[in-house]
Amino acid sequence: MDFWVSMPNELVLVVGLALLFEFLNGMRDASNIVATMIYSRAFQPRAALFITAVAEFIGPFLFGVVVARTIGDGIVDSNLLTLNSITACLLGAIVWNLFTWFFGLPSSSSHALIGGLIGAIIISAGVSSLKWSGLNTVVLGLILSPLFGFIVGFLLLRMIYFLVQKASPRINSFFKRGQIVTAVGLGLGHGTNHTQKIMGVIMLSLSIGGAVDDFSVPFWVIVSTAAALAIGTAIGGWRLIHTLGGKFYKVRPVHGFAAQLTSAIVIVFASLTGAPVSTTQVVSSAIVGVGSSERLGKVRWSVTRDIALAWIVTIPASAILSAAIYLLIKTFL
Repeated sequence: MDFWVSMPNELVLVVGLALLFEFLNGMRDASNIVATMIYSRAFQPRAALFITAVAEFIGPFLFGVVVARTIGDGIVDSNLLTLNSITACLLGAIVWNLFTWFFGLPSSSSHALIGGLIGAIIISAGVSSLKWSGLNTVVLGLILSPLFGFIVGFLLLRMIYFLVQKASPRINSFFKRGQIVTAVGLGLGHGTNHTQKIMGVIMLSLSIGGAVDDFSVPFWVIVSTAAALAIGTAIGGWRLIHTLGGKFYKVRPVHGFAAQLTSAIVIVFASLTGAPVSTTQVVSSAIVGVGSSERLGKVRWSVTRDIALAWIVTIPASAILSAAIYLLIKTFL
């Protein structure tokens, strides 16, 4: 409590905005994890959300903070930043996430955060403040992860069908029950990867505000970000659940099992290697890969096209928003 009291008001505002972003991120990304569980009738919605929320809270305590270091110490020169620029970054990302949530578009919160960070940094400190090697690592991870999600999902369903080709229809019970394991794995991976992005932003803010001397993530930062994500997940984002669970194709238990297992593999691997990835991208591409593996015509490609367009637009849109918000802050404050 003394730590919070001693923090400047500007720093408290930034940390509060970061936790709000993470809460909204949980609401949005809950759909990524539970959509196939719900639409394949493996679990009731509230049960699926509760299981996922618990796993997401636990995840950050198990897999370290490698991604947090990538975001907080590997993309920008913190000596050239201000708390106003971080505030603009978070507000730009939040506004874009609310806009896409309202229209039911599963765009990437990770893209919005990276775009907001880039826009705020360029407008406040110039292009020279970017660390291009770290930024390239982040962008490469965000680009390659959906490709891996599609490929692994495509191959995994083929392997599953080969292994169960002589099984009776009762195998569907296995795929339904098995989704509790894949959901926990995906929740752990999502909680690990996504909370670390906001941990990185908070640590960057604490460093700028002079509240910390190094990049050792305090326990309260881990707890608060994990709790914000878990609470948002427990509430759930029903608009996006409908998009991911019902608009691509009719999801059966085997599809849900394969898509979740694929997503868990890709996201946990990325978290362990320090690559920040988009759960929205990974899960969506895994669902499409699984459906395409069964039959290319099974997937409603028009929906896939709309989602891909939202992915492409997110970084520049959130960058422009954060840059505009920064200018407003400098003008009126």
